[in-house]
Amino acid sequence: MTSKTRKTIIVIGIVVLVAAIIFYLVLRPTRAEYTDAQLTGPDPVIAEADEETFPSIALAEPAGWAADATPTAAAGLSVARFAEGLDHPRSVFTLPNGDVLVAETRGPASADGGGITDWIMGLFMDRVGAGGVSADRITLLRDSDGDGQADQRSVLLDGLHSPFGMALRNGRLIVANTDALLSFPFEVGQGRITAEPEKLMDLPGGGNHWVRNVLYDAEGDRLFITVGSASNVAENGMAEETGRAAIHEYDFATRSHRLFAVGLRNPNGLAIQPSSGELWTTVNERDMIGPDVPPDYLTNVPVGAQYGWPWVYWKTYVDERVEEPMPNFLTEYTRRPEYALGTHAAPLGLVFADGNGLGGAYDRGAFVARHGSWNRVPKSGYDVVFVPFDARGNPEGETPLPVLTGFLTEDGEDAHGRPTWLAWDNAGGLLVSDDTAGIIWRVTGARSPASARAGSEPTR
Repeated sequence: MTSKTRKTIIVIGIVVLVAAIIFYLVLRPTRAEYTDAQLTGPDPVIAEADEETFPSIALAEPAGWAADATPTAAAGLSVARFAEGLDHPRSVFTLPNGDVLVAETRGPASADGGGITDWIMGLFMDRVGAGGVSADRITLLRDSDGDGQADQRSVLLDGLHSPFGMALRNGRLIVANTDALLSFPFEVGQGRITAEPEKLMDLPGGGNHWVRNVLYDAEGDRLFITVGSASNVAENGMAEETGRAAIHEYDFATRSHRLFAVGLRNPNGLAIQPSSGELWTTVNERDMIGPDVPPDYLTNVPVGAQYGWPWVYWKTYVDERVEEPMPNFLTEYTRRPEYALGTHAAPLGLVFADGNGLGGAYDRGAFVARHGSWNRVPKSGYDVVFVPFDARGNPEGETPLPVLTGFLTEDGEDAHGRPTWLAWDNAGGLLVSDDTAGIIWRVTGARSPASARAGSEPTR
């Protein structure tokens, strides 16, 4: 090795070392000042915003589960594996005959390769087990002997485009790709769909948030569709956000659609509250103003509701980073969310109890899967929680009850898995998808094995 080569190697080493130090000093997360309990509930602490030039990073790398390991179920509950060996299972949907559909899916690749931001986010996603090529399929799981474990599986649909939401209606399976709402001819019990779909409507594609969840209204005549924002706080302009940060409504009778509610940065879970018939959703709030603000949330969504994104959060707090002019009426008409779920906890899956599920303290309220933070110390989420509701259909209690914990490793640094989506099976068990571990967990309570449940979606 020549002297010149040695000097070149030394210079490169110094540059890399300096870059690593700068990266650590700039991107290391600021430790949160408030506890998870202070940042949850109907009246959370709203901390002072502290704008970040670069996002704080606190990634939980996937550690996997030992062969006999499970998350920790709360007292009175049990958890076991319903299915495993899946490729990034996200949404879960139960059919009236008990078959369970699972979307094995990831976000789509950027059409133009993306810029530096997309590249960096790609590295982050790879580190937490969310990167890679999407399987783009829906798999059917069947528990033929009723023992609580799937013993049969088949690929129901493939060749999709980052599929997520699923619904059933009049002999059709509705599937939400990231860029279109599709309708396939389907009979319950069928193991494979080969027919071409009908496109019901286009959906905004691209951008940061690719998930498109769907749910029928209480009557089963209209379909709600979630579409998250294309950015954090409209930093690329509002033109790019057309039709986004919103819940859409598709009317089957008129084959038309409209914006049902807006200003929701990234709505994911959808569920109808049993006693009121109201639509509720989970929402992932904005980043890069500190580890303690603003809280993600669970809220009801009346028609025409405005929740403030990108200009406003938690009804009265203005985000000074947004360059687009704020509408004059916004602060007056922005709704306050009903219940905070912690900051950066990434609440996704949502289902309501209706008296036929886990029993005990879990009879009346909402179950939420909190996928987990990537930019907070200590980490938040990585659990399934239960928000009790009162008899009038409103959340009660200052903090949610634990249902499944133990997804983080003992030192809190890495994650065995990440809870993603929730669905009831037809025997009263709560199915929980764990995307990075490739597992569907099944949670049962005292009443679950003897409870018979009808299919969760209209079949009219």
